[in-house]
Order: sequence, then C-alpha cells, then structure tokens
Amino acid sequence: MVRIFGPLVGLFFAAALLWSFAVGAIGQIREPDPATAPKTFHLPPKEDVAFSFDGPFGKFDKQQLQRGFQVYKEVCSNCHALKQIAFRNLTDLGYSEAQVKTIAHDWQTKAKTFDVKTGDAGDRVNTPADHIPPVYYAGTGNPPDLSLITKAREGGGHYVESLLTGYTDQPAELLKKFPDSKTPDGLYYNPYFANLNIAMPPPLTTAGQVTYSDGTKSTVPQMASDVAAFLTWTAEPKLEKRKQTGWAVVLFLIAATGLAYLSKRNVWADMH
Repeated sequence: MVRIFGPLVGLFFAAALLWSFAVGAIGQIREPDPATAPKTFHLPPKEDVAFSFDGPFGKFDKQQLQRGFQVYKEVCSNCHALKQIAFRNLTDLGYSEAQVKTIAHDWQTKAKTFDVKTGDAGDRVNTPADHIPPVYYAGTGNPPDLSLITKAREGGGHYVESLLTGYTDQPAELLKKFPDSKTPDGLYYNPYFANLNIAMPPPLTTAGQVTYSDGTKSTVPQMASDVAAFLTWTAEPKLEKRKQTGWAVVLFLIAATGLAYLSKRNVWADMH
C-alpha cells in the first residue's frame, strides 16, 4: 500500500505547488504591485568610487582609514556609537600605542563604572582596553550603531558613501507623479535611503569641515569615501587576512585536484 500511495501523495503535493505558483504568477501579471515613490525613485549605491580594498587582492589603505576615523570622531560620534570596536583596535590603523592611549583618554564620552557594594554609578577616563563608549543621544529617534553598518546594508562602503553625498532637493518629477509623497518636515530627501526620507541631517556639508592631519584636502566626497572605508574596516577588520586565507585555500584545492587527477591516471593506467 505504501508503494502505491507514496508516489500519489508526492504527485499531489507537486501539483498543489504548481497550482499555487501558477495562481500567484497569473495574479501578479493581471494586477501588478502599484508603483510607489520609493520603488520608482530609490537608487542603488553608486559604484563610481574605487576603494583600495575592492576585489580579491584589495587591501586597506591605512592613511585613508585614519582619515575616516577622524571624520567619525569629529562628525559622526556625536550621534552614532561604535561599540564593537575597542580603542586598542586602532593600532591596526597604524596608530602607536601612545597615540591610542591619548585618543582613549581624550574621548568625549567616558567609561561608566558601578560599585556593586555601594550601588554608586560614575564614570572614569577611558583606557585602550575599553570599547568606544555608547553615545547618549538627546534628540529624537535612535541613531544606529555603525560598527557593522556596511555589513547590514547592501552595497557596503559604497552605500555609505552614496548616502552621505546623496542629499538633494526632492525632484519635481516625483511630486508630479506622487503628489502625496512630499518629504515631511524634519526629514531630508535622499534617493539612496530605502524610503527616500531620512531623519539624519546632512552630516558632511562643506569642504574643510574636518582638517586632515596628513594634509589631504577634505572635500565632501573625500570625507564621505574616507569614513565609508573606515566603517568597512570596523565591520570586517580581518578582511585582508580573510582574503589571504581564501587564496591559500584556492591554491591548495587546485594542487589537491591535480594530485587526485594524477593518482587516478596512475591507478587506472592498466585499464586503458
């Protein structure tokens, strides 16, 4: 009985799946999803900025990472946390231990302390072993932590760079086609943001907003690409080692495949 009904049950479920797929496809063709402003005017991240870490052989540019950290420190850290990164991790960017100690000591947000015996809470100066303290944002909304932002958004560093340089006026074509989609007061139009309207004001507005210690001219596109590179590092600090390991594995697999082929030829040589 099982041999008889088993295939029939399988055919029944296969037919049900095909029927469901056909009904859904026909419904989508007859009544497609209505056009919306985000679906029509949302733009994918720009690819015109070339990062040094792009591609299978890419590596981080430590000078760019230091500039990006400077942009984060002077502009972004007022609202956005970076809680997955410890101050001592900054040595990977080329900072010396003395420089890291100074950065931690002078950081505007102090480390929190709590005495379990007395119940008293306080704060102290940061040390290199501390993670970058969370930001206590007094405004409306909840600015996201940026530690993993380039892993959480499609496009990674290109998304961050596009978003930071993408603020613009709402196009007349959008308002003509979707008159109810005017950007609300308190929000800002950005075609690279998912729903086009973002609560964050443009953080990078003028050239020279950050004075780079290495003398690089700090234009808005330069600052945007630098902080995007830095946030790519915070999300994947072992990116270079991962690529090196990947190439070692590929070479091993190629060699192992070649040895397996030669072994097969040797074992079966008498059969040909």
